[in-house]
Amino acid sequence: MAKSTAEYICQQCGSSHPKWSGKCLDCGAWNSLVEEHDQSVPKGVKGANKASSIEFVGLDGPNQEQLRKKTTISELDRVTGGGLVPGSVVLVGGDPGIGKSTLLLQAIAGLSKNYKCAYISGEEGVDQVRLRAKRLHVENQPVELATETNIKSIIKSLNGPTPPEIVVIDSIQTMYLDDLDSSPGSVSQVRTCSQELIRLAKKKNIVMILVGHVTKEGAIAGPRVLEHMVDTVLYFEGDRGHQFRILRSVKNRFGPTDEIGVFEMTSLGLQEVSNPSAIFLENRHEDINGSAVFAGIEGTRPVLVEIQSLVAPSPFASPRRNVIGWDSGRLAMIIAVLESRCGMSFAGKDVYLNIAGGLRISEPAADLAVAAALLSSLTAQPIPAQAVLFGEIGLSGEIRSVSQPSLRLKEAEKLGFSQAYIPKLSGKESKGMKSKIEVKEVKTLIDLIHELGIPKLTKTTEAEHAII
Repeated sequence: MAKSTAEYICQQCGSSHPKWSGKCLDCGAWNSLVEEHDQSVPKGVKGANKASSIEFVGLDGPNQEQLRKKTTISELDRVTGGGLVPGSVVLVGGDPGIGKSTLLLQAIAGLSKNYKCAYISGEEGVDQVRLRAKRLHVENQPVELATETNIKSIIKSLNGPTPPEIVVIDSIQTMYLDDLDSSPGSVSQVRTCSQELIRLAKKKNIVMILVGHVTKEGAIAGPRVLEHMVDTVLYFEGDRGHQFRILRSVKNRFGPTDEIGVFEMTSLGLQEVSNPSAIFLENRHEDINGSAVFAGIEGTRPVLVEIQSLVAPSPFASPRRNVIGWDSGRLAMIIAVLESRCGMSFAGKDVYLNIAGGLRISEPAADLAVAAALLSSLTAQPIPAQAVLFGEIGLSGEIRSVSQPSLRLKEAEKLGFSQAYIPKLSGKESKGMKSKIEVKEVKTLIDLIHELGIPKLTKTTEAEHAII
């Protein structure tokens, strides 16, 4: 007879605990443990340990090439690595109202022109989805629409002789399996329902697109193993106060990771932005201090963004350090280096840093542009309007080289920039550099201060903090 065992599963991180407690010991979440029962077959029961031998094959055997299914949205194709791979499972996460359902409805409407597609909603009724389709002007596309949350009914409907080639499940947290006692959205339900859908996708060669909710920390809700189970994980980022949305690939078994696609939210849905650099710099004021242009790389795409800084006297005993779109810890490090190595004082001053356009940057190459923006705001001296900057800053104040400098400069040249402050190039990089931009190599932050014409340091401070 099957033995029922109880365990307590954290709904935030998915860790298992033998007994209930108010706080999860693994992730620190409060009141997140939920009791779940596991039906296990005891040892010795007939058929419990049956297994069959597996057959091994060589690496050089015949392989059927999988042709990617192109959507009508080139930015989505870019993020997925050139299109959707048959039999793959894609997980799309993002904040509520960011545009996940809108993007996927637009994508599947375009795919339905060439492939059999199905859209299964567990959150909205048929009439609600039709209203969105009408607003997006895709109501006449041959998409099969259904509303269902029972995973057995969904699998039975898709497991026919002619199943759809592309299926959207919106969302995985609303699906449930009636064999489990837990409620929809719990760790066991999300894990088990995902396993069943992934098994069906591999068996029938269906492209399965799962929409996932996110927690208040920004991670996809449910067990972390869900991201390991799927083939591709896409995050939809952006501030609802901005019109721009960023689709970022954080995992992709069939393409590059950390690739981005840029969209603009309009009354007609999400529109592609083919040249995001021009859009991000569209409203830039060239004659204001505290502004610097960073030439970054997102995946395989060069992107130019404006970094804005404001240094102002603080009325508080503890000055503020507020950051939007960048790492606050890295900002604290750069301020410490500027104070310790360059003699710049931020004591008693609030520091605000913003990445214009709502883009989030994690690249260390932005250090030099951030430092230049801080220096410009602190000394009220603008950075040259036609200059871009990139480079990583070390704790001793040295400027370290970054990847793909020629690609960054090529993008800057295309947008009309004429100057660049960059780390010292190696011999190989210098030979391969083909750019009309005036390149100024800086080895240290002191060199950057002199090149920008920032007011000189006192001799005592300069002697104390000189970098050899």
